[in-house]
Amino acid sequence: MKLRKCFKHAFSMLVHSKLRSWLTIIGIVIGVASVIAIMSMSSGMQDEMNSRMGELGGDILTLTAGFSRGGSMFAARGGGPDMGGNSGGGASKATDKAVVLDRLDLQVLRGIPDIALIDSEIKGTVNISYMGKTGKVSITGVDQKVWSQITTLKIGEGRMLDSADQNVIVIGGRLASSYFSKPVGINKMVAIQGSSFRVVGILDDESNNIYMPILMAFQVIPDKANNVYDSIVIKVRDENVLNETMIKIEDRLMMSRHVTASTKDFSLASSKQMQETRAAAMSTMSTFLLAIAAVSLLVGAIGVANTMFTSVLEKTKEIGIMKAVGARNQDILLIFLFNSAFIGFVGGIIGIILGSLLSASLPSLMGQTPFMRSSTMVSLNAVLLAVSVSVIVGVLAGLIPAYQASKLKPVDALRYE
Repeated sequence: MKLRKCFKHAFSMLVHSKLRSWLTIIGIVIGVASVIAIMSMSSGMQDEMNSRMGELGGDILTLTAGFSRGGSMFAARGGGPDMGGNSGGGASKATDKAVVLDRLDLQVLRGIPDIALIDSEIKGTVNISYMGKTGKVSITGVDQKVWSQITTLKIGEGRMLDSADQNVIVIGGRLASSYFSKPVGINKMVAIQGSSFRVVGILDDESNNIYMPILMAFQVIPDKANNVYDSIVIKVRDENVLNETMIKIEDRLMMSRHVTASTKDFSLASSKQMQETRAAAMSTMSTFLLAIAAVSLLVGAIGVANTMFTSVLEKTKEIGIMKAVGARNQDILLIFLFNSAFIGFVGGIIGIILGSLLSASLPSLMGQTPFMRSSTMVSLNAVLLAVSVSVIVGVLAGLIPAYQASKLKPVDALRYE
């Protein structure tokens, strides 16, 4: 029998068993759609991560009070998070004194020649009012003399903070465009904790954050002690000797704070280290989700195998007739393999369409989630992989039923009722 006839018979089997075939195809669709959506989501997050890491610069360090040791924590007063993922609020076990960053730490850092710039920061939540609407937003007080030189944030409109600024602020893009009933423009006045501030810059981002000179931030953020900082951002002179500079900084701080490696009460981390840690966590999560999607494909393959076994039983007499008129074992094998491949192919195509639609909707559904604000475009490699896998799954699932069909004896097949 010619290959074209085998192909035609297989297609006819798919068309004439519509309900059973489509129920089987749905299993493939779900698995392929899951794989496509997860791969595109992972690709989008990876692109966003690479973009952010490219903007960070490897010469930025962040110093915070508090250090995690497998559950014991010397925490920072003022709520600043430590690099171990814990938040502040505790005290040193040895002295019961709150662990903080203060002016003494700044003086120590300024005495290290490998440091180019130092930005002290405090953070908090404040009430903000504009055009009769009030809300709560995050605010960061920064050293306006160096902030524009050390931050990785980009300005969209207006300007960054300047050394002479006092009652002015820079706000996030979403806060300016959509937080209030009317957009907040440059030189507009907003009320923060009852005090008026003028907007001089709008960031090119999607945040609701506010940045202001640190002296003003001490006045508007509730319960903030003067000259106590939540974090200190450090820009080193030479990125190539970053590790050596970090060791110098830690040694100087341990001497001035009278702590050792075992009682250290501060954390120092580079921006790239933090982003690489997050990237590793995202990769693990993506692998886990892909494993779940693979289970869906396995379930679909079992459905294909079940359908093919049923088709062999239904077509037993037809197989006998085809063999009686000259069909060979390999012809019967090809017919059933083509049929299972069709099921996998159709399921793969529909799964790609569904997965693409799902992945396109993810950024809007998860707009507030970090690293999910970028596009989740489905790559050509993902499409080709999905089609290939779905067809291979279909063929492998139909291999045993097809083999059994090809080995039927014509006499036994013709007798079958």
